[in-house]
Amino acid sequence: MTAPTDSTATDAAAYDLTSNISPYLDLHMMFPLLEYIDSLISSGSISYNAMDVAQARLELLKPTHMVDYAMDIYREVHGENAEIPQAMEDQKAGVFKKLEELKDGQAAFEELCRNEELRANLINSNQWNVQSITSDASYGISSETIDNYYKFAKFNFDCGDYQQGRDMIENYLSLFASPPKQRKDDGDEDDDELAGGDDNRNAAEDEKIGNPNMYYLTSVDTTLLQVLWGKLSCEILVEDWEEAAVALVAVKTAIESLASSSKLAPLDALHQRTWLLHWSLFVFWNDASGKGLESMVELFTSEKYLQAITTHAPHLLRYLTAAVLLCKRRAAKKAGNNSNAEGRRLLRDLVKVMKQCEYSDPIVEFVEQLSVKFDFDAAQSQLALCEKVLSTDFFLCKQTELFMEEARVFVFENYCRIHHKIDLTTLGEKLAMDRDRAERWIVDLIRNAMLDAKIDSEEGCVVMGTGNTSVYEKVMDRTKELTARSGGLVVNLRSYMNDVKREKIRKERKAREAMEAEY
Repeated sequence: MTAPTDSTATDAAAYDLTSNISPYLDLHMMFPLLEYIDSLISSGSISYNAMDVAQARLELLKPTHMVDYAMDIYREVHGENAEIPQAMEDQKAGVFKKLEELKDGQAAFEELCRNEELRANLINSNQWNVQSITSDASYGISSETIDNYYKFAKFNFDCGDYQQGRDMIENYLSLFASPPKQRKDDGDEDDDELAGGDDNRNAAEDEKIGNPNMYYLTSVDTTLLQVLWGKLSCEILVEDWEEAAVALVAVKTAIESLASSSKLAPLDALHQRTWLLHWSLFVFWNDASGKGLESMVELFTSEKYLQAITTHAPHLLRYLTAAVLLCKRRAAKKAGNNSNAEGRRLLRDLVKVMKQCEYSDPIVEFVEQLSVKFDFDAAQSQLALCEKVLSTDFFLCKQTELFMEEARVFVFENYCRIHHKIDLTTLGEKLAMDRDRAERWIVDLIRNAMLDAKIDSEEGCVVMGTGNTSVYEKVMDRTKELTARSGGLVVNLRSYMNDVKREKIRKERKAREAMEAEY
């Protein structure tokens, strides 16, 4: 992309993270990002060249099977009357040929999936799996047929049919899953108990239930992990964010399962976690339930994923910082009596992450100036830049207004923490408001945020309370890591005792060998 020229657009381009994020995304996920950049170019918010973006999109389309889309972009780049290269025509013909081959190769299994009655019977009899289906010659299905079904699902995905790809991946995953059986009606259960309740209980005990966090898969390997990645990708691209959150948990569970069983090398696991962090941005920042950002903070600050951020993706600090600022007050309200401590804990953890990451932008710098340096003038100048960064960021643009409101609250909280009495006019200037508006805003803030303060209308100032930390907050703050630290101490002690035992055995063996040598 060409270098920006306009000063406002230059700022936006300088803080654009598309090039940082793109190496960790599926090619198909890049198209929404490029479309958003096109909208920014049209509005003059960023000074990239539209033809450069179109050329980049064309390059991304080459490995896919979205040939018609590629032809449209080719004409956009080279003119409406440009002749389509023969290579693209040959690719289109090849796509249709391969599509028919895969369709024929998986037809038997697709027909079985559509036979809902037969499929339900196979599931109830625990025969809906690869071994049972392929061993029954009446179905005409082999292992190759099922492999072709998955290939056909992936081919549909590469053609841009994400809905079809998602449905087929669900069918494929179900072959390796063992969900709990549906409970019968109460009347039927009574009859079953009279007929042979013991047998039913024994059968239930013998039934192996898969992992509910992983679509009830009974086990996972690197091949199924790739299938789960495909499921997550489809959910993101069809914008089903509720199901995407479920798929995200499934991929995370699979990664940690393989890593803990040494089926995934530590470095490979680190790379997988880095990819998952980037894909999770689509899910968390589009979560309508309001819990997405809290889940994001929890994931990003967990030890293994924090390692991925600090080593591979420090630019993700922008999204973690924004998420903490947006969900800080919400988390504080949920914590009840310990609300202040919870808010401080989130900020402390964030500051620790900032110290580990070599990355900065106006959003990160704004929080650092307030939480670490207490430089309100510098924070105010960074806040002005934050609005530009937010409005031009694909993931954060919808949160711009809310972020600015929470940022003002954050300024107010920090200003009040170091001042006992604050002039309303001065505070209004800090918040870019007139005196009356600032007073109304602060009254609402005190009421909603449960701050220990009051308005002195005669003197025109805000008088802060003592802000003493309760004994409960102090105890919780100092003991919150006690369990983890105790567990670590036990592990270290056990390791030390094992080393002592091994050393003792080694010395005894050496002594025996010395005695045997003497005799």
